[in-house]
Amino acid sequence: MRLIIRWIIVAFSLFVAAWLVPGIRVEGNAWLIFTVMAVILGLVNAIIRPILALLTCSLIILTLGLFVLVINAITLWLASSIAVNWFHVGFYVDGFWSAFLGALIVSVVTVILSTVFKERVKLRNA
Repeated sequence: MRLIIRWIIVAFSLFVAAWLVPGIRVEGNAWLIFTVMAVILGLVNAIIRPILALLTCSLIILTLGLFVLVINAITLWLASSIAVNWFHVGFYVDGFWSAFLGALIVSVVTVILSTVFKERVKLRNA
C-alpha cells in the first residue's frame, strides 16, 4: 500500500513540475504519462542515482550536499529521455535548467506530501 501511495505522490509531483516549469511538457493522456513517468523515475533513482552519487561523492562533499540537486536534475532528464525514446511516453524536458527546476519542485512536493501522509497514518494508528 505504501508503494502505491508513494507512486501517486511522485506522479502528482511530476504534474506540479510540468505545470510550473515551462520547459517541461506533456503530450497525450497526462495522468497515464505521469504514472508511467513515476515508475520510470523510481527505477532510474533506484539504479542510476546511487552510481552517480558514488562517482560524484567528492563533489557532494565539496558543495556540502548541493550537488545532489544536480544529480536529481540528471535523473529527471534521463528518466524523461528513457520515457520518450524507449517507451514513447510524451513527457519532455527541454534542457538542464528545466530538469533542475523540475527536480527541485518534484523533491519539495514529494517531501511535503510524504510528511502529510506519514502524519495521517500516525494519527489514524494512535
